[in-house]
Amino acid sequence: MFSNLRSLIFKLDPETAHNLAIKSLKFNFVPNILEEDKNSPLFKTKLFNKDLENPIGMAAGFDKNAEVYNSLFRLGFGFVEVGTITPLKQYGNPKPRVFRLVEDEALINRLGFNNLGAKNVVDRIKSNKQIGLLGINIGPNKDSENRLKDYLDCFKIFHDVANYITINISSPNTEDLRSFHEDTKLNELLEAVNKAKKDLNSKIPIAVKVSPDLDDKEIKKITEVLLSNNIEVVIISNTSDSSRDSLINIQKHQKGGLSGKPIEEKSTNMINKFYKILNGRIKIVGVGGVDSGKSAYEKFLAGASYVQLYTGMVYRGPNIVNMIKKELKELLIKDGVKNFSEIVGKK
Repeated sequence: MFSNLRSLIFKLDPETAHNLAIKSLKFNFVPNILEEDKNSPLFKTKLFNKDLENPIGMAAGFDKNAEVYNSLFRLGFGFVEVGTITPLKQYGNPKPRVFRLVEDEALINRLGFNNLGAKNVVDRIKSNKQIGLLGINIGPNKDSENRLKDYLDCFKIFHDVANYITINISSPNTEDLRSFHEDTKLNELLEAVNKAKKDLNSKIPIAVKVSPDLDDKEIKKITEVLLSNNIEVVIISNTSDSSRDSLINIQKHQKGGLSGKPIEEKSTNMINKFYKILNGRIKIVGVGGVDSGKSAYEKFLAGASYVQLYTGMVYRGPNIVNMIKKELKELLIKDGVKNFSEIVGKK
């Protein structure tokens, strides 16, 4: 059905099309996916000591206001991350701010953390119990005078409704946000979050989402900070504000974060660099260009224990998890493994 509708959907402005997708999921216009391989031992795993049916997650950015996470679980996602959510409601950057690069199977966005604010979102989650593992991605308001406080305010609001919280330091669309990659600044932030966690007597696991535009020196320093602060998961990676040279579409020079196929190799290489340093001490969620069994397989080989996607669903449609699992199953059976985790880091 999606392949028939795709050309129609792609005639719409990307942000309008996205809002339509959210409404369709909200009102159950998208039929539940019949999974052939539900509960297959090939895909079973655990994340934060919770059983997952598969390691394929929805990345933050799709369900910004936590409106359709249960619908996404019904589409087959093993886990869902909502947000990015800021303490206060904000509009984000001026429109147009999302660009579809069809020839490149990519998106460029400069949304700028548009969301309804933490209070609105937490009330919705409390009234709509999640049926799967739910992550909440948090960030600071654009005009905040104290960004560290913003992270802590969000953490305090969400720590008892989420299954994990992701500290987003890597969006290229909030000015100077990526300065949190600097080791002393990142350490200060994570120490403050861990203190808040202790004060609240909370057991909530913490993930950190990093940029794909890091050099080897930055990767080494960041891993040291993550390890010293007992971070359980690192999400690699966010969108890229470089990587434009090989793009075909006329809109390739739009300002914003690039996602989809063009950053697949970049994020996979970065996953492998982190994996070699971390050596299993912190689990990796691989993001960037995941849209097929082969692309997920490459992320696992590089060292990711889980994958997330968003742009892939824009181009492949709501049945994407089923499609990935079907292709991945063939590759794993060919390898003679009983569970995908056997290939993690075998690149």
